[in-house]
Amino acid sequence: MRITNVVLLGTALLAAPTLAQTVPAKNNAALKTAHTVDDGGARNGANSFTQAQAREHIAKSGFTNVSGLTKDKSGVWHGSARKGAHTVHVALDFKGNVSTAK
Repeated sequence: MRITNVVLLGTALLAAPTLAQTVPAKNNAALKTAHTVDDGGARNGANSFTQAQAREHIAKSGFTNVSGLTKDKSGVWHGSARKGAHTVHVALDFKGNVSTAK
């Protein structure tokens, strides 16, 4: 009887890592690469970017002179930046989407 318990326990311990790998990852992590979404629609959500990180992320998306960044109560960073010869309103959401107002 004891051998059966040991075998069952051993099987359960060996199967645990396999089961843990089948759990889907959360899909709300901030993205690490800069990209631009020109739809004017930043998504609300808990934003963990600091002001310096937000400025850097927007700059990596092709904007210069990023200024006036403030985070609103929805977790979206807003400010202005230059894209080519134009100054535009930019926003950075919790997923790293950089959008411009139309």
